[in-house]
Amino acid sequence: MNSSDIVIPPELRPADGRFGSGPSKVRPEAVAALVEAAPGYLGTSHRQSPVRSMVGRARGGLGELFELPEDYEVVLGNGGSTAFWDAMVFGLIETRSQHLVFGEFSAKCAGAARLAPWLEDPEVISAEPGSHPEPYPSEAVDVYALTHNETSTGVMMPVERVHGEGLTAVDATSAAGGLPVTAEAFDVYYFAPQKCFASDGGLWVALCSPAALDRIERVASSGRYVPPSLDLKIALGNSRADQTYNTPGLATLFLMVEQIEWLLASGGLGWAVGRCARSAEILYGWAEARAWASPFVTGPRARSPVVGTIDLTGSIRAEDVSAALRANGIVDTEPYRKLGRNQLRVGMYPAVEPADVGLLTRSIDYVIGVLGP
Repeated sequence: MNSSDIVIPPELRPADGRFGSGPSKVRPEAVAALVEAAPGYLGTSHRQSPVRSMVGRARGGLGELFELPEDYEVVLGNGGSTAFWDAMVFGLIETRSQHLVFGEFSAKCAGAARLAPWLEDPEVISAEPGSHPEPYPSEAVDVYALTHNETSTGVMMPVERVHGEGLTAVDATSAAGGLPVTAEAFDVYYFAPQKCFASDGGLWVALCSPAALDRIERVASSGRYVPPSLDLKIALGNSRADQTYNTPGLATLFLMVEQIEWLLASGGLGWAVGRCARSAEILYGWAEARAWASPFVTGPRARSPVVGTIDLTGSIRAEDVSAALRANGIVDTEPYRKLGRNQLRVGMYPAVEPADVGLLTRSIDYVIGVLGP
């Protein structure tokens, strides 16, 4: 039987079938709010009050959500986390960085530093996918580049400041807004809005400590050439004026603000963390109770509550399961393409209803029942 021909009973299907790890589910209420605001917002100048006030709401809302101290600042720029890796190389790392590599995206960050001819080769500490390494203090390092959640593998690691003279910079692209963190644990906590913040991509946000702000100023005055679009000092100056250096995606910005304010109204970061944890408990508990499924991340403390990776065994082909789900409107459960495992990957960001994660597991059970384990 062609897996795409399987019809899952309606009562087993999630109310919303979007489980992508990024771009992620966007709440319908946020889209409706954008439609209502569109005549006075979309297609207007990003230097005028409608858009500048949205940048201000984003900065203020993030400061409240993460309970930032008064001397921390929220900085925005265009290009997403990939662009921020390059901005780090130009404007945050002075001489050498240390990188924890345990998946595709943490490796790319290290690769950006390795390619910069004005920097010394980075220290790289690697671990096999499914686990994470630990940083260590190094006198030669001025930036410790950590990853809070590796989106490609579903591994999370706690964020703790690395003791020493270097800054602790954390890629939180798929973690921010869904995993616990405190400002005291980092100097830079950067992310993009297409994961927990239920928006589109193309924007980066960095929560910066006073030490990070000082570093930005110092590197900018060192004489190093920095392309203006990647210049963190320029981004900082524009952010302080509630702007971005060049035109941001206005819909992206609006949807992110809607999500920030929804999270705050619902109970803040603690509420969001608890909601993701409930979804993860459902998914991992289901996998552990099946003979033909198991969590890819074997250590429970390293299992991500926002991106779940589930290995399938025996004759079950994950691609057939995902195809059957997709044919029934349940989408983006495919694994990360370069990981090359027979697995499902499930986004469980705050916008995803835990009840829908439960219905997803029932839909998978039905598909496996038809295909045969």
